[in-house]
Amino acid sequence: MTPQLQQAIKLLQLGNLELAAYVEQELEQNPFLEKPEETADPPSQTAPAAGGDDGSGTLSGTPDFVTEAQASGEGWSASGEDGWSEAERNPPLQGVAVETVNDSFGYVGRGGSMAFDDEGESLENRSSSPKTLKEHLVEQMLLDLPAGPERLIAHHLIDLVDDAGYLRGEIDDVVAQLGCDRDLALKVLARLQRFDPPGVCARSLQECLALQLRELDRLDPAMEILLDHLDALAKADFAQLHKICGVMPDDIPDMIAEIKALNPKPGQGFAELPIDSVLPDIFILPMPGGWRVELNTATLPRLIINNDYHAEVRKDVADARAKEYINERYQSANWLIKALDQRARTVLKVTEAVVERQSDFLTYGVSHLKPLVLRDIAAAIDMHESTVSRATADKFVATPRGIYPFKYFFSNALSSVDGEGGHAAEAIRQEIKKLIEDEQPDRVLSDDQIVNQLRGKGVSIARRTVAKYRESLSIPSSVQRRRGKSLKLA
Repeated sequence: MTPQLQQAIKLLQLGNLELAAYVEQELEQNPFLEKPEETADPPSQTAPAAGGDDGSGTLSGTPDFVTEAQASGEGWSASGEDGWSEAERNPPLQGVAVETVNDSFGYVGRGGSMAFDDEGESLENRSSSPKTLKEHLVEQMLLDLPAGPERLIAHHLIDLVDDAGYLRGEIDDVVAQLGCDRDLALKVLARLQRFDPPGVCARSLQECLALQLRELDRLDPAMEILLDHLDALAKADFAQLHKICGVMPDDIPDMIAEIKALNPKPGQGFAELPIDSVLPDIFILPMPGGWRVELNTATLPRLIINNDYHAEVRKDVADARAKEYINERYQSANWLIKALDQRARTVLKVTEAVVERQSDFLTYGVSHLKPLVLRDIAAAIDMHESTVSRATADKFVATPRGIYPFKYFFSNALSSVDGEGGHAAEAIRQEIKKLIEDEQPDRVLSDDQIVNQLRGKGVSIARRTVAKYRESLSIPSSVQRRRGKSLKLA
């Protein structure tokens, strides 16, 4: 593969944010690349709306990625030397209107506007960030422990506490690293475990719950035995718990209720790591008679080539090596802009083909998600399967039903009872989830019963497949669900 083709392949599989970072790096390295001045009406790739003369649209207008020469009708022309076929260079987009304008989609940033900056943000929202768990523990340590070896050990232990409040590390490793007495390290740990929040610095879930119960003066021998058998509690094996704890049968639900009232992650209220918002790469919007596909231009880079600067530099340079460098940089800038333009077209073409096949999902929901594999889209748009895979990799699609990874729309098929057609695996997974959510406490569905209900709806599925899908949804078995619902009723 030529370096240019390698670059085009690399850009295709990047998400918009990764692409922006890559372009910023190229801007630093290439003196002929620059960002165009922002205007009120940025150029966009736009196709006629669906429902026109022939119900089809092709990309037209000035692309987002243009050189100054291209914008004026001059500059390079497609010659076929870049490895792209003419069909892939200017693909027709049929059956759906395609635009790259997204100003009216309705996504808002901080302060209720489309801008994601601090402008207009209130003073209250700009206040200092909340205290972290480690800061909270250090403040208590400075008040509770004297300066010296104990405080040094405490500092080291606090550094090992994770965001959930658990101590991640072995005491023996701490002793070996600091060269301190093991009994002193355990003494310091015991002091830390009395800090706020209750349960912090525990080394296991059992110890975390025990610390909280001790704080509440509820850690009696029976409760200690119950904590020693959390596996039986997870299985809701009440008969075994009653036997090993040595309490009255009516006491077990009360003891379990006390444990459920505790916090298994005592550090969770502190210093939560900021969650990165998912910025969609593509928007799919409803329109009369169909759907409109738009690239998220808010995250797409826009570049131009400064031809005036290139001409000026070439005129003043006489050294052969310098001229060679200038030509290489100028060609590299041209190739980057062509690759960005081709990437946009390819992503739009793949998305349009997916929308055409998954329109029922967009209209009616996940139960209408159709089986779809990369090979189907590749055959439909006359591209290689690997190209479709790269075009859908690490990208998110915003639909009226939420934001999904692009790969969500691809799912293997499960055969139907009559042998015709098929059902998407994700749709069946969600149907299993719905059946279990709707079950009555006194009529908990077994996997075999779920199989029968799905077959009644035309889905041919094996019991082990139901069990696999149920486990992938973190749904316990029918026995565990029955015990859990019995406990709630009690």
